[in-house]
Amino acid sequence: MTAAVSEHPDGRPQGGVFVERQGGSSLLVHLRGKWQLGRDMPSSSVVAKELSAQAKPLRIGFDTSELTGWDSALISFLVEIYDLCRARGIEDDRSGLPAGVRRLVELAEAVPEKQGARATSKRTPFFERVGDQTVGYLSAATQTLAFVGDTAVALSGFVRGAARYRAIDLMQNISDCGPSAVGIVTLISFLVGVILAFMGAVQLQQFGASIYVADLVGIGMLREMGAMMTAIIMSGRTGAAFAAQLGTMKVTQEVDALTTMGISPFQFLLLPRVIALVLMMPLLCLYSDLMGILGGAFVGVGMLDLSFKNYMRETIHALSMTNLLLGVIKATVYGALIAMAGCLRGFQCGNSSSAVGDAATRAVVSSIVLVVVACGLFAFVTNLLGV
Repeated sequence: MTAAVSEHPDGRPQGGVFVERQGGSSLLVHLRGKWQLGRDMPSSSVVAKELSAQAKPLRIGFDTSELTGWDSALISFLVEIYDLCRARGIEDDRSGLPAGVRRLVELAEAVPEKQGARATSKRTPFFERVGDQTVGYLSAATQTLAFVGDTAVALSGFVRGAARYRAIDLMQNISDCGPSAVGIVTLISFLVGVILAFMGAVQLQQFGASIYVADLVGIGMLREMGAMMTAIIMSGRTGAAFAAQLGTMKVTQEVDALTTMGISPFQFLLLPRVIALVLMMPLLCLYSDLMGILGGAFVGVGMLDLSFKNYMRETIHALSMTNLLLGVIKATVYGALIAMAGCLRGFQCGNSSSAVGDAATRAVVSSIVLVVVACGLFAFVTNLLGV
């Protein structure tokens, strides 16, 4: 006789199985205790070992006189045993099972398991994973290039005066991208100017050159930080908003409705957003430069004992039109990149509410990455040109 018994952590007996040979050609399986999910049930390998023996039985039966409780755990056990019996040509006698168990087993056998329904832990080969990722990257690159091409076509239509969009949409987007963003730009830019002034003051005070904090803050804000900080703010504020708006339109099939009516979504939805952000970014950048300089002046006057007049005179002396134009050009490019990244992620949004949030997140990440890459390219090119 072969036996297997499971015990509950508190010592109470759970399901048990005892296998008994009868006359050499029959196998009687005794099922005892509680067979319920959430308990450690005996494995079917105990019975499978007897069924796979050299002198395999011709018939198998069950004794459930000591069975005190059961659920689908017992059904799963019996289905595995019956599968082994059919594979080995062994007759099964189900008369010893409760009527409810027999009906559920017959139902499980009547509906075959769907192929691939069970989760498998098979690890995907390395080269297959590399191939799948490569195909995904190439597909994303193709979609991006197609989006850039469609955007260029829409912009060319705008230049020719043939684009179809509403002027009220353009004005609304200008308001959202410009005046509505002044508050956050004011706060961040002022604090960036304060930080730059503190950083410079720590070193310059050692040489008695505190006045040159004005040069550091002024040039830093006009040339790099004004455009950069404004771009990061607009990436999180406006780029995400563009992606969420267009993603919601895609979920509610408004984009499909425009296409059905013969209206280009790129002209009707994308153009007002791109134009509005490209127009507002240079203005926000100039305002950010001013607030950063005032932040530096706050530190210079309040903590470095510099007069406001001397601080502003030194700032004006240090600045040049080249630095100002370079910052404005950077801001314009950053605005185009942010608007296109936000709209791209919006048009790529899936057809569920959760996909809208994912699109907004991807828009912010893509915008910031593009802005940082563009900033690096600008630094490289200006260094080559000696600007």
